[in-house]
Order: sequence, then C-alpha cells, then structure tokens
Amino acid sequence: MRIKSGPWGGLYRRLATAATATRRPREEGTIASVFTTLTNEAEAALPERFVELKRQIWRDDLRQSWQEVLSELGPAVEEIEARGGAIIPKVAYKDLQSGLSAATVEEIKKRGAVIVTGGVPQDEALKWKQDIKDYAAANSQHVRGFPPNDIQVFEIYNSKSQIRARTHPALLETQKFLLSLWHTSDPSSEISLTTPISYFDRLRIRHPGDSKFTLGPHVDGGSVERWEDPMLRSCFGRILQGGSQWRKHDPFDASPRIHAKQDLYQTPNQCTVFRPWQGWTALSSTRAGEGTLRVLPMLSLATAYLMLRPFFRPRLLASPASLDPADWEPDLDSPAFPGNVIGKTQEAKEHLHPHLQLQRSMVSIPQVQPGDQVYWHCDLIHAVEPQHRGTGDSSVLYIPAVPLTVNNASYLRDQRINFLSGLPPPDFPGGEGELHFTGRGSADDVTSATAREVLGFEPFHGIQFAAKVNEALRD
Repeated sequence: MRIKSGPWGGLYRRLATAATATRRPREEGTIASVFTTLTNEAEAALPERFVELKRQIWRDDLRQSWQEVLSELGPAVEEIEARGGAIIPKVAYKDLQSGLSAATVEEIKKRGAVIVTGGVPQDEALKWKQDIKDYAAANSQHVRGFPPNDIQVFEIYNSKSQIRARTHPALLETQKFLLSLWHTSDPSSEISLTTPISYFDRLRIRHPGDSKFTLGPHVDGGSVERWEDPMLRSCFGRILQGGSQWRKHDPFDASPRIHAKQDLYQTPNQCTVFRPWQGWTALSSTRAGEGTLRVLPMLSLATAYLMLRPFFRPRLLASPASLDPADWEPDLDSPAFPGNVIGKTQEAKEHLHPHLQLQRSMVSIPQVQPGDQVYWHCDLIHAVEPQHRGTGDSSVLYIPAVPLTVNNASYLRDQRINFLSGLPPPDFPGGEGELHFTGRGSADDVTSATAREVLGFEPFHGIQFAAKVNEALRD
C-alpha cells in the first residue's frame, strides 16, 4: 500500500514488527466459551457479595415499577405473537439513503431491530462467501470453531472477504444512519456518532439439519456487570429509580455508555467497546426456520423487566411460572441474578423470566437475501433458531455498527496490530488464530482512504477530540 509522509508515515513501517497490543490476550476457545447453552454447564451460584449489591441498589419504589412493567408485558406479547416476524422494520437501502419517515425511525427504535435490503449486490456477497470457503479449505489444518467436529461458526476474522465487507460503502452508510439514532445527554461526551469504525467479528456458515449451534435468548455485552459496574448501571438509572421512572429510560443515550465496563472478568467473547448495534450481513438466502436470528422486539419494556427481575422472586407457595404480580415478592436476601453467571453472557430463560413468555414473544427474522443487513440494539434479547430446517446453508458475516470514542480507538489500535499479525481480535478467544494461514488479509488489502480510517490505519480529522483519538491509535 502507499506509505504516506509525515508523522503517520512511520506508523505503517512499524506496525507489523515493533507494535504490541496493550490488551492481554484472552484464553483460547470458541463462541461456546460465553454461552452455557452451548456447553450444557450448570449455572454457578453467585457469591454472597451480590446480596449486598442488591440491597445497595434497592428502593421501595421498585415495587411500583415491577407492577407496572408486568402489567404492560402481557399486551406487548400479544401484539408480537399476532404480527410475527412482520413486526421487525424492513427498509430498502435506497430509502435509507433518501431519508426514512419519522414513523419508521420510531418503529426501529421501539423494536430495537431493523432489516436493510439491497445495498450490497447479491453476487458480490456470494463471492465473499465462496472466497471464505476457499480460504478455510486452504487452511483446514489450522481452522478452529464450533462445533469442533463440524465447524459452522468459524474463528476466522482476518480473511480478505471480511475486510471487503467491513469497508463496503453500503455497510458504512447504513451504520452511519443507525448511529445517528443515538444521541448524547452530556454535551461534553467524547463520541462521534457520524464516524463508524470496524469491530472485527467472526462468521457463520450453518449447515442444513444442524441443531448444535443453538443460542438461547440472551443479551450480549456483559451479565452481572449491568448491576455491578456503576457506570454501566447508570445506563439503566431511570429503571432503577423506582416508581414510573422506568418509562423515561432512554436506550439511545450514548453518554453513560462511553465509559461503562461490560467485561469485569476478562472473558473471551465479551465486548469491551461501546457497540450500539450488533449486526450481520447475509451471505445466503435464508428464511424463518432455516437457522436464522430470533429477536424479542420490545426493547425498552424487556430491558426494564430484565433489570428489575433480580429484585423479585415467586412467593413461597406460588408457582415459579405464575404471571400474577401478587405471586411475586422482593428478594433482598439471596445473591441470585437470574440468568446471569460470572464470565458469561446474560441469558433469558422461560423458567427464570416467565413474564417475557419467550415461546410466544421471540420472532424469527423474515427472509433475507445475500447482501441484506440485519442489526439489533445492544440491549435487545436475541437468539438463534435451534435447528436449521432448510436445504441450503445459513450464512452471515457478523459486522456491527460501532462509533468512534477514545476507548474504541484504543481497541482499534490493538485490533489493527493483531490483524497485521494474523491474530484474533483482542475481545475474542486467543491463540495463534490465523497466524499460519495462507492468503489472509493484509495492509495491502486496505486500499481506500475510507477503509484505512475505518480500520485505524489513518488518523481521524474534523472531530473535537481528534487529538486524543489519534494518540490512542499510535503505537
């Protein structure tokens, strides 16, 4: 690639040889490392210190909050069940470019998910998939993933196709739009919601008939950290204020999220950056029932329920599955945070979260074509269908929408260094990764000025905190 002159010119020359990542590598593993549903392990009880945490957070007014949330969950579930997958907003990329109506934007924010069709030509997306399959076949002796004897979720991050997809103009424009749905309540917040950066993730090529890659309902980005880390807890401060304040919860306020810690336990697969939207880009034609994504499309209400749930339990003689608010009472003497395990992701389960009625409220993404994009809010409960009942592969590249912050730029630096060495990204299972792979992506594949910026090969300009960001990017 072209080496620029000036203070950043030396950066490119040093990257592959002198630079070292500042983050300690994670343990080796796969996507199964963070999901009890993939390992079938029993949930370990939380330490007694979590009793005190509950008591510190508790307010008597949370009783009212709990009652109000439960009263609204029933009708919300009824609506979702009646509408099915059609409840998920679906927009054309060309309409997104020309501007969506206020009603459509509000529906996206209410549901917490969106499908964007078009943008990436189908033949281009299919070429990405074929090139990845060829890349995996050429390096079959080194490829790791889940399940180990029939890999369908690949620990591959540095292929040339992934670089092309992450820097594709249609994806970047879509991400700019999605980031624009967020705002800052604190004017001094150092974040650019108009500057997406690349957060490397893996890929999935799920085979027909598979029933092993079954991710139950869950929320990524930490588990007990939502209550344990004061800054992350502040993101849900309205919910925990009690009374009717939960109704004022703003899931699109970026300010308290910038410095929140989602990973207190150095867990493989736990995201340490502010990632407002998780997402994937389809590499196949996939419909409901063919091993696709499922979501619970009631963002704020379900979030309020999850945040309040640890403070209440079924009464002694009541059924744990009872939906009657009268059958539930405060729980301030047990360390239980249902569905949460240290070092794992937060899971939602029918027997632990009965009011969500997950069998009725989780809906599958409607049919997508190669090149279509799907995104969901970082707090949204989502899952993967338990079985792929189709006849073709169900394939995606996981590509989220991530904004520029100082912390995110620091991560981008280490991600860039690992990429040039062929190692996994810092948040993901460690080990040699693609170090010995032939044909992996390199700096020479980062060709445009925009791509170099998105991947951290160029300094950022035109933002107030550019000096801090660019300092974080340097070796």
